[in-house]
Amino acid sequence: MRFFSPLFALILLCACSGAPHVVRPEVTGAPPAHRLYLVSHGWHTGLVVPAAALNRALPALAERFGRPAFYEIGWGDKDFYRARARTAGLALQALFWSTGAVIHVVAVPDSPYESFPRSNILDTCVSDAELAALTRFVSNSFSRDRSGQIVALAAGLYGDGQFYDGAGRFCILNTCNKWTAKGLRSAGHDVSPTFQLTAGSVVDYLADNRRACAQPAERIGPAAREAPPAR
Repeated sequence: MRFFSPLFALILLCACSGAPHVVRPEVTGAPPAHRLYLVSHGWHTGLVVPAAALNRALPALAERFGRPAFYEIGWGDKDFYRARARTAGLALQALFWSTGAVIHVVAVPDSPYESFPRSNILDTCVSDAELAALTRFVSNSFSRDRSGQIVALAAGLYGDGQFYDGAGRFCILNTCNKWTAKGLRSAGHDVSPTFQLTAGSVVDYLADNRRACAQPAERIGPAAREAPPAR
């Protein structure tokens, strides 16, 4: 029993430290007018969101990246996510005694289908209020310094990317994929993030709950046109 007590305490602490938290969107009944994308890279998912909305909320991103069409945003463990060679030791550390979190931001100049041709991509659409709530959720996922500025760390893993210091703490019950589910929840999707701990679970949810846009798609390439229509 003594062996399990520290492990139980770690899991309980993890369950109580679920930041960043879902931002509830205002219910307005407005049509979905903004296209979002879920990108699955295998073990990890991220959200591709309109860059203009995030640039308004986080001017430091505009200073760093300019004005791309979208940003791919991912959240994860500070050591495991940034590692070029991911080991079992780093994975265990992330799950049970993470040292903190990071945000990974990648500029997507046009179509995510062109930027991530080998990844599994699903699209959905949200209203103005839902995009505003998602923007607040993403903004809250960044840690701030004493002057209130987001904190840039190392260069990103691919493309025009950048790591930033993140809010919250990664753990076995608060994973990168749960963060993605919380983002979808903030964007008005009726998904429970509690058990969305794997990439497959988040992808499966959105595959069955995609929304059509009330406007044509943004500039997209051939791969995007071949994607199945939203339900």
